[in-house]
Amino acid sequence: MDATTSRRGLVPASFVLGGALLSLIGLSWDIQWHNDVGPDTFFTMPHLFLYAGSAVAGFASLAVVLSTTAAQRRGEPIDPAVGGRAVGVFGRTFAAPVGYLISGTGAAGFLLYGLWDEWWHGLYGFDVTIASPPHIGFLLSIQITMVGALVVFMAARRARWGVVGTMLSAATLIAFSVVTVMGLEALPVDEATVVGAGVVFVCVVVVVMSARALDGRAAVGVVAAVAAMQAVLWWFSPWATVLYADAIGLPMRDFLEGVPGHSAMIPMVLLLVGVLVGVLRRAPAWLIGAIAGTVIGGCLPLQEAWLYGGEARSSSPFS
Repeated sequence: MDATTSRRGLVPASFVLGGALLSLIGLSWDIQWHNDVGPDTFFTMPHLFLYAGSAVAGFASLAVVLSTTAAQRRGEPIDPAVGGRAVGVFGRTFAAPVGYLISGTGAAGFLLYGLWDEWWHGLYGFDVTIASPPHIGFLLSIQITMVGALVVFMAARRARWGVVGTMLSAATLIAFSVVTVMGLEALPVDEATVVGAGVVFVCVVVVVMSARALDGRAAVGVVAAVAAMQAVLWWFSPWATVLYADAIGLPMRDFLEGVPGHSAMIPMVLLLVGVLVGVLRRAPAWLIGAIAGTVIGGCLPLQEAWLYGGEARSSSPFS
């Protein structure tokens, strides 16, 4: 990848990743709002962060698709390092690098589910559960955008920023997915078990995949980025909730758990798992996954007992 291509690829990739991070911040803040203040309406500051994140990623993806289409029509070669191999869309009307096609599709899906969520608010009022159809729909849409960001950076993994971006994108996907899997609580099985299994599955798949796509030692970079996000959001979400509640004149709940809802869902043992994946990088993927999954699954109940004093607690952050 030459310097010009590298710079051209970095700018839109950074916007897509930046949009994903905005959505992650908005989700963490929104969960803390539900825990510390209560139900909310459609237009709140945490929700606006969620919407803005998808909008930023969507517009960046659209810009790349349009510029790639124009370049192809001029007969210029399309570098697959910028978002991946270009594929035809709508009967080859557009040429879309596959990474930006995925991220843009996720952003478009979020728009549709966001409109459905507004209708849902108008029909049923406040948010009381995360497992409503529009919620699960737009959370999955944001995850699709995050997968697109991961593909975009992996396409540029020969450049340093591609490697760093891949690790950050993978970490963002893990931190966000621990909430999306809570939609599994609607299944007719023990919700703590099924949600825990979902968290284990997402963490193992993303960490092992990142290690195989880059280098075994990249797993440490991914989990270190997750830990950094967890630490920042552990401080930010409660602080932003108090600040915003004071600004609009809403009281805090009389009883606060004192534990940031979203950050507490992220497995703290991931740092150890990252080291194990790096050490076992030459072992078969199924064996690495089995060991990593056993460690994460075994430590999740211990983490909850430590954070909440061993008290029984619903897995839903919308309590």
